[in-house]
Amino acid sequence: MNIFTYYDITFIASLVLSIIYVWRWHRHFNIHITMIFILIPITILGYIQFSRSVNLEEALLANKIIYLGGCFLLPFITLAVLDLCNINVKKWVRLGFFVLSSIVYIIILSTGRSDVFYSHVEFKLVNNSASLIKEYGILHPVFYIMVIIYLLINIIGLYIGYYHRKDVSRKIVTLLFFTEFISIFCYFFERIIKLGFDLEPLTYNIAQIVYLIIIKKLNLYNISDTVIDSLIQKGNVGFASFDFGYNYLGSNETARTIFPELSDLRVDTDIRNNEVLKNSIYLWLEECNRSRKPSDTYYEKDDSIYKVDINYLHDGLRKRGYQLFITDDTKNQRFNQQLQKAVKEKTEHIEEMNDAFIMGMATMVESRDNSTGGHIKRTSEGVRILTDQIRKDNRLNLSEEFISDLIKAAPMHDLGKIAVDDAILRKPGKFTPEEFEQMKKHAAEGARIVSTVLESIDDEKFKKIAENVAHYHHERVDGSGYPEGLKGNEIPMEAKIMAIADVYDALVSKRVYKDKMSFEQADKIIMEGMGKQFDKILEPYYVAARSELEAYYSKQQ
Repeated sequence: MNIFTYYDITFIASLVLSIIYVWRWHRHFNIHITMIFILIPITILGYIQFSRSVNLEEALLANKIIYLGGCFLLPFITLAVLDLCNINVKKWVRLGFFVLSSIVYIIILSTGRSDVFYSHVEFKLVNNSASLIKEYGILHPVFYIMVIIYLLINIIGLYIGYYHRKDVSRKIVTLLFFTEFISIFCYFFERIIKLGFDLEPLTYNIAQIVYLIIIKKLNLYNISDTVIDSLIQKGNVGFASFDFGYNYLGSNETARTIFPELSDLRVDTDIRNNEVLKNSIYLWLEECNRSRKPSDTYYEKDDSIYKVDINYLHDGLRKRGYQLFITDDTKNQRFNQQLQKAVKEKTEHIEEMNDAFIMGMATMVESRDNSTGGHIKRTSEGVRILTDQIRKDNRLNLSEEFISDLIKAAPMHDLGKIAVDDAILRKPGKFTPEEFEQMKKHAAEGARIVSTVLESIDDEKFKKIAENVAHYHHERVDGSGYPEGLKGNEIPMEAKIMAIADVYDALVSKRVYKDKMSFEQADKIIMEGMGKQFDKILEPYYVAARSELEAYYSKQQ
């Protein structure tokens, strides 16, 4: 690759990178970064013109264009560094930077007419590429002094930003330091190795890439604009931002008052490293991440209740992280709590009446069946014992609401027997095939009765569980049960659990037509039924509950 191609490529790259910057431009971008992207293509164009110069006049003109970047990129880069490190620069200091650069550039513009910058200069072609043989004038060191001044200011600014500014991202400071290092390294490397071409255009391209990365991050770290920023910082709404990696991006004073832990965080710190934030904000963000949609929650602290709205942090149309809006909702919540308490008390009273009515019906049915005295109470306790074991590891993923509803529905499993003829229900011996067919109808009839009894109840989940318990507790996983002949996963889980409690009680309890079995005999029958009559997935829970079942039934005898 010859020198002309090298400069052409770096120029085209600078234009493409500047176009990308324009495409991503936002009004809150640092004006100094914008000027950097404007000056770099112009400066590299000077290198192209210089390499193709054919006489001294063209070479000197191109050299002045190159120094345009050398003189004015430096103050823009310095001011960008100081702004990104949140270091306030007085107007007179900014003005001083540009006065200094302007004076130096005016000296450079005198080249060809004065010997103060170059005391002597000659034009030479080396391998068809222009070169200047220069002798430095008395004011040439002024340029190097200017460069050293800007370099020292940059280093001091980066040091302050990295070690003394919690509201400054260390990632951004590191990126800025990288560009400084690359520029200095290439400057000395080029002069020591004597490559025959300038590395500055390449370092300019690298700087553009780094600044594009920085402005991408700035979209996250900028939490508001001008007037909006003032409103957010001093308003009644707490505001905090986090990226998708749960790293802290920024917050306002109100949020830091509610969560003092935020005051101790640096930008880019993972909130999971703080125990309080890990058990609050992190859990809320994780839930938002799982649900893939904005959500809200409440946070109680001291005597206040705060509503926390979790939304996505947008960069244009792109989601870049999370935003928390925190408002004091104490008055509303206190009123709601009082209202909920009153409603809860009323609801509990109604539920107690319903439960008493249901239990009364179940007891009435049981009193007609002279073979099942105490069956309702015992099977309900059997369901509770089994579900207690399920709770312990809950690989079945049954909710607390489901388990509670199942225990409450258990007494209703035999309500259908109310429709069975007394002659069959109270028969002291085994049923004939015809009588058994009549008895089997109690399952479907029980589901109908439960549906009618619970018709006025709003809890649809409980109604469905109660209907399923009554309807399907005689089904078998091998499909040989009744009334529908369901098999496997066609049988609802609540009916499968009820079936184990129901059969266990029938085996270890005395009936008019049989004596009670020993616990060992009953256990053998239950275990042999696993995978045939009962779902084998429930086997470990039955095994774990066995000793408690035996202890309970021992007290009943």
